[in-house]
Amino acid sequence: MPFASSFPVMLRTDDGVRIDAAHTPPAHPGPDGGPGAGGTGIVVAHGFTGSWRERTARRIVHVLSRYGGVVAFDFRGHGRSGGESTVGDLEILDVAAAVRHARVVGYSRIALVGFSMGAAVVVRHAALHRGVDAVVAVSGPARWYYRGTKPMRQVHWAIEQPVGRLAARMAKRTRIARGRWDPVPMPPREAAGLVSPAPLLVVHGDRDAFFPLEHAHQLYAGAREPKELWVEPGYGHAETAATPDLIHRIGKWITSNLS
Repeated sequence: MPFASSFPVMLRTDDGVRIDAAHTPPAHPGPDGGPGAGGTGIVVAHGFTGSWRERTARRIVHVLSRYGGVVAFDFRGHGRSGGESTVGDLEILDVAAAVRHARVVGYSRIALVGFSMGAAVVVRHAALHRGVDAVVAVSGPARWYYRGTKPMRQVHWAIEQPVGRLAARMAKRTRIARGRWDPVPMPPREAAGLVSPAPLLVVHGDRDAFFPLEHAHQLYAGAREPKELWVEPGYGHAETAATPDLIHRIGKWITSNLS
């Protein structure tokens, strides 16, 4: 079955970075042929080394398009976007550019859905930039510099070591900025407390090899109402492990909270 049609677009952030993105109209447009009943736009933020052009991401967009129009994009330093990845810091400007485009297209209500690094970024964006109507954080970290699992130690090697950055560039087309954060961004568990009054949904698998469940519980504890926590039995990490059923349930949650 083919994926829903997407229309590529190049965005530009407030700090001048070109962002490769795509708009997928809703599967059920409104009676005027516009953005759709309810005018819901869903901005999807991928994980570290991901891309909206990957099959797993396109499958997620295809499912979410049943619940609204979707704007998916590549973070800076990823794929065809410009700049270098700051691994969760300046990426909030990339989300802001995608949200701005969703509003230009005509969506009156905006939901953010982020996976892994993207989850941390959408929580921070909602906290610091405000103006969105719902936030979904899937497989996201609660705090920075976590090295408690082997996959996260490998991620830090890719970020911190020259040979690791070269490997990320060659294997995943991900260009990573050198140097440390200065200042260190607000941790996601603190940012979660500033998302309200927009509802926050925290989704995490009990088989996540990158971030154990304590991260989900910390995000949820840090948030204010309205908030929900879904602990998914057997679910691994981020986009690659997300089933169509889970994405459908996320879409229904968005619809119920924006209606």
